[in-house]
Amino acid sequence: MDESFANLQSSHLLGSVPAVISDDKRSTNVPIASVNEGPSASMQIFPPNLGNNTKGYQTLESPTEGPAQQPSNNWKGFFNVYSYTQYFDVDTDVVLNRLMSSLYPTSGDFFNKIDANPDLYGLVWICTTLVFVLASLGNCATYLVKKRTDSNAPWIFDVNYMNLAASIIYGYAIIVPLGFYFALRYMGSKADLLRFWCLWGYSLFIFVPTSLPLLIPVEFLRWVIILLAGSASSCFVALNLRSYLETNNDITVVMAAAFGLQMVLSIFIKVWFFP
Repeated sequence: MDESFANLQSSHLLGSVPAVISDDKRSTNVPIASVNEGPSASMQIFPPNLGNNTKGYQTLESPTEGPAQQPSNNWKGFFNVYSYTQYFDVDTDVVLNRLMSSLYPTSGDFFNKIDANPDLYGLVWICTTLVFVLASLGNCATYLVKKRTDSNAPWIFDVNYMNLAASIIYGYAIIVPLGFYFALRYMGSKADLLRFWCLWGYSLFIFVPTSLPLLIPVEFLRWVIILLAGSASSCFVALNLRSYLETNNDITVVMAAAFGLQMVLSIFIKVWFFP
């Protein structure tokens, strides 16, 4: 071959094959770190961070809880409905857990469970449900009694049961905790009206499921059922008050008064709605 053609640079020729570089030369000439490593980058959001108190580019990180995420005071006045929405902001799981706690009266840890978020949802929902249950089942009980004594006697639905049940249940659930609140404040003890309303509201839940077996036309069995339900509700209130008012010298009087009032309510339910 002519030496003039041999001295031409083959890299400029179309279709030429580049020279093969051995692995030894490649490893010595090209640093591996320069190939594999690249500039580090982090995800950022707009706008850029320009100072301590100004917004700017911020690195996307996991959110952390701080004072800015604490719930703000939404109180807008006594006559503003939005002031009370914070007391109804509870999940279904939380309500179910508190309902189950009311069925175990000897635990005495109800105030620990509601300490972070006492609610009024349980008070309103339980009282409303109990009013409709007592009014409807009370009329059913009078119907069964009348048909058992005289099957031909006419029977009329008594609407006054609804008015009486609403007055007694709502009045008891609101006035009794209010009375204990002022009495304990007068005696110099700690008292929280919202927590008391929450406690007494959930204490009435046990009367909702026990109202159905009160339709059994056996008077002795009816009394056993209502006394057991009243005792459970009374122990729930009294024992939780004891754990809440540990340093009160008059704790025995407070517990006895709470226990007695709950029993009076249970007996009234039996005598008036399920005679």
